[in-house]
Parts: sequence; structure tokens; C-alpha cells
Amino acid sequence: MNEEKPAGIDWQHAEQCAKVVCETGPSSGLERSIDWKQGLAIAVGVPLLILPSIGYFAGWLWSASIIVWGLSVFQGFMQNLAYGELATTFPNASGLPGFAQNVFKTPDHKGKYDKGKLIGGFSAWSYWFAWNPVLAIFAILVGFYLHSLFPALGATFTAYQLSLIAGIVIFGGLILVNYRGLSSGATVGYILAAFSLLPLVVITLAPYVTGDFVAANITNNWLPDTWVWDVHHILILLGIFAMAQWSACAWETAAIYGPEYKNPSSDVPKALFSCGAICLFAYVIVQTTVIGVLGIDGIASAPIDPMLPVAQAALGDIGSIVAVVMLIAAMVLIIQTAFLGSARAMHSMATEGNLPRIFSKVNAHGTPVLAMIFIGVFNMVLVAIGGAPAAILAASAIGYVCANGISLFAYVKAKMNPHLTGLERPFKAPTGWKYVALLFGLFNIPLCLIGVMYLNIIEGSFTTTAVGVIVLSLYIPLWFYSQHESYEAEAIPTAE
Repeated sequence: MNEEKPAGIDWQHAEQCAKVVCETGPSSGLERSIDWKQGLAIAVGVPLLILPSIGYFAGWLWSASIIVWGLSVFQGFMQNLAYGELATTFPNASGLPGFAQNVFKTPDHKGKYDKGKLIGGFSAWSYWFAWNPVLAIFAILVGFYLHSLFPALGATFTAYQLSLIAGIVIFGGLILVNYRGLSSGATVGYILAAFSLLPLVVITLAPYVTGDFVAANITNNWLPDTWVWDVHHILILLGIFAMAQWSACAWETAAIYGPEYKNPSSDVPKALFSCGAICLFAYVIVQTTVIGVLGIDGIASAPIDPMLPVAQAALGDIGSIVAVVMLIAAMVLIIQTAFLGSARAMHSMATEGNLPRIFSKVNAHGTPVLAMIFIGVFNMVLVAIGGAPAAILAASAIGYVCANGISLFAYVKAKMNPHLTGLERPFKAPTGWKYVALLFGLFNIPLCLIGVMYLNIIEGSFTTTAVGVIVLSLYIPLWFYSQHESYEAEAIPTAE
């Protein structure tokens, strides 16, 4: 028998208000200023994440690396269908960091420490660690390309010095550009996308016209002669998939701007899957072209910058200059994508009480400037240390695997938990998608996580794994401090 509700209260209105609060979560403070095309313009730099891995993957898997890229983008579609639904279920949540925090926190929790918030916060921290080092990786690469291609610069500065200069100029410039809000960053995205993606397309497709593409370079070299399907090589393959998804699945960043889309229910899916279609073409065709033009031996001669000899072969002497200008513009574009994504991850964590509250502050234009400044300084330290880009990438891939695994488990919980199943979902993944999400969640944790650590160790890069584990572990004391800070703030009586 149902209990009677006390009279004198508009229960229908109260239930509607409670439902809205549950759906949207706390107000983010970010300004709704962009549409799906602007979100796509910012996220469209994701295909350029292939650049550090072209030679590395070909060295391990030869032509089979093409298949890995295609499967990884397919994995992105499977995962991002779940993320697209979560983005419209929690329209105030900033992408993966916000989804996990909203789902795992305990409703009406009393007391200082909520273990559910720890899980969601750790996912957000892992995501931050996945995106944040992109700034350092590409600043180092900018310095490398400038030093190797322009003799005058090479005679005056070392590659290390050029990387430091590039970091200061790019990070500082992007903070200023994005100071007035995300729409300004989208404008830069439009410009850089045209300046970098179009030349990339030309350089990638030109060899098919000039006759420099040789299909036999692919068909005769599918896998190394030493490759066997034993546990050792399967673990290597899982590690490669972990690093591949760091690049090829990263277009979920289009969903991280959920609180800043004018109409998130339609803008988020459009931005997500438009970027996914671009990635599917880019990752497969770029790797195919490079192997077809250079062959496995040619890539081995240029493992860091294989796009340069491809440009030289297809476009002549001027190709090298065109390629490096294009690559630098592309690197600035992906640095902006990572900068904005990691800043909003920090803002989301601080808003949810999982990082010190100072990082939740935004300026008058709704931009988390303090978080951006912290990230810029952190990455300048990484550049100053002088680490190799591949080692930094492998460490951050550990964080990305953790973030994806926990976020997919969050989707499963959101579909099964009685407190969450009734939330409005303007965009829905196909029926039964919770089982697909669970499958890919388990693929991430533990399979890809074990694989990438194993790959680091057999390459003699145990330090890379150690750095990844240490940075992720640092979240524990930060979280306890943040919970203490929030608890103390709530304990202070409000002055009447």
C-alpha cells in the first residue's frame, strides 16, 4: 500500500525539480557558446595523433599496423556510442571525466569520504594524465622538425632549446587565444584545420597520382618473419592496441565540451561521429600511404618523421618544406585540443570536489584559466626534463586505458542502477549496448593495461611504466586533501 504524501506541497513540481538536478548535476559555470561544427573544429586535430606512432607501429607489425589503426577507430565508434548517450544524460558533465564522477558518486552521501567519488575522480585524473602530456610531446616534436629542416635555426639553437621556445610560445599563445572563451579556440581550430589537414590530404594522396605508391610494399610485408601467435606476441599486440587507442579513439574529446554546447542533445552526437568518420579515413590511409611509398626498410630509416620522405617523393624538393610547415600547424592544432580537454578535466574534477577548489574557478568568459596555466607550466617542466616523445606517450597511454575502462563501466552502471535508469536520454545507443560497453571495458582493463606495461618493460622502458603508475598514484593524496577541504568548507556555519 502506498503511503500518503503530506498535503500542502506541490509534489509534481518538486519531483520535476529533483529530476532536473539529478540529470544535469551541479552547474559547471562554463558558458554554452558553441555548436557541433565548432566542437568538431577543436576536436578535428585528433587524426594528427597518428604522427608519433607511424614508424613505431610499422616497426613492430609491418603492414598489419594498417589493420590495427582501422580496428582501433572501430573501437572508438563502439565506445563513443556509449559516451554520446552519457553526454546527453549528463549535459553539464565535461566528457569522460564528468560522466564517471556523476555515475559513481553516492547520492546523498554523508561524511567526509565517498569511495564512489574516489573511483569517478580517479577516472577523471587518468583522463587528464592521458591528454595532458600531448602538449609536451608535440612541443618537443616541433623543436625537432625546426632543428632538422632549417639549417640556420639548427646552427643557432639545439633541438632542446627550440622545443623550450616552442613550448613557451605555443602554450602562452593558446592561453591568450582561449581566454575569451571556447568559441575563440574554435576559430583558431578552423584556421589550423584548413592549414594542416588539407596539406596532409595532399601529401597522403599525391603518391597514388605520381606512381610512388607500391602496393607490393604492403602485400609482401604483412607481419615480421619472427612473429608467432604466442603469449609474448599477444601481449605486445595488446600493448600496441593500448597505444593505438590513445590516438585513434581520442575523438571522444568532442564530448568533453558538453557543458559548452548550445544544444548538447544534438550537438554532441554530430560532433562525435563527424570527427570519427574523419579519423577512420585518416588513420587507415596515412599508414597505408607511408608503408606503400617507403616500404618497411624506408620507414626504419626515418622512424620519427616518415611523412617528410613521403612528401619529398611525391612533391619533390619543395615537399619537405611544405610538409614541415603543415606538421607544425597540425601540432599546434592538436596541442590546443589537448590543452582545452585537460583543462576541462581539471575543472570538472574540482567542481565535483575531487581536486582543490582553486581549479574550479573560471574567468568572466567561462574559461578555466588557472587550470590552463597550471597545465602549461607542468608541460614546460616535461619539456625541460628532455624526455623522449615515445616514452611520454607510452606513460600517458596507461592513463587513457584506465579512463576508458572506468568510463565504460560507468555507462554499464548508468544503464542498470535504479537511481539512474530513469534519466532522460535524448540520444540513445542501440538496445543492449551495455553489454558491448562491458566487453570493451574489460578489453581496456585489464587486457590493454597489462599489454602496454608489458610492452614498455620488454623495450627496456620500465621507467615509463613507473612514471605512469607514480603520476596516477599521486591522485590519492590529492583526493583526500580535496575531500578534507570540501568537508571543512561545509562545516563552517553560514553567517545570517
